[in-house]
Amino acid sequence: NFIFFKIDITDLNNLRKIFKKYKLQYVVNLAAQAGVRYSIEKPSTYFKNNLEGFFNVIYLSKDYGVKHFVFASTSSVYGNQTKFPIEENRNTDKPLSFYAATKKSNEVIAHSFSNIYGLPSTGLRFFTVYGPYGRPDMALYKFSKDIINNKSIKLFNYGDHERDFTFITDIVEGIIKIISKPPKKKIPYEIFNIGGNKSYKLKRFISIIENNLKTKAKFEYLPLQKGDVRKTQASTKKLNTFINKKSYVKLEFGIKKFIKWFNNTYENK
Repeated sequence: NFIFFKIDITDLNNLRKIFKKYKLQYVVNLAAQAGVRYSIEKPSTYFKNNLEGFFNVIYLSKDYGVKHFVFASTSSVYGNQTKFPIEENRNTDKPLSFYAATKKSNEVIAHSFSNIYGLPSTGLRFFTVYGPYGRPDMALYKFSKDIINNKSIKLFNYGDHERDFTFITDIVEGIIKIISKPPKKKIPYEIFNIGGNKSYKLKRFISIIENNLKTKAKFEYLPLQKGDVRKTQASTKKLNTFINKKSYVKLEFGIKKFIKWFNNTYENK
């Protein structure tokens, strides 16, 4: 029951053909231009994909009576916070990057569609997702590749970052359980954090990679980059209650799973 279409979400007419033909009941929009640092170099790409493209998907979801529109947001919308863990009701009016600004805009657009048209919408703020088949521009993949190639890992903010890492299976579980539970409030709109429930210093993260690769890393220490937040840590109390989630994949186990996949993939290239 799976059909794949390679399509540009900024192409409204082609996208409409799919909605019209398949009478979609549920939509999970994970399509976006991701990444904080690249958004500094190419903001127009983010504007086109994350705003125009997002609008097309939610607009058609409204037009064709979708029962629940679920979309990916990001922990980046929180900017620099000083109290942890971060609950969903924290202020998100000061994004540090254009990427974060586009995802905050997605949340505002979705809320307006829920308010005006009654479209049930749920935004999911993902916290640093990792795992097998992950994006090659993400830290885990890049660091692993640099280590095995004996290259120095670039550590911005002189390595003084902390991140809440979320294994891909926790993300998938959250999405699947939320799809069938559209908001039923007067304004049918909801926001959830999906995180790993714990923040790790970057050096600890790298040491786990080193242990699994059985190789020591080299480092190049650099200042904090524009757009980067210093620390993230999700409060998942709201999500845990809503989907009855009791546990999350531990970072040590998740990295071990990734490295096993990475070694097999890299050896076959």
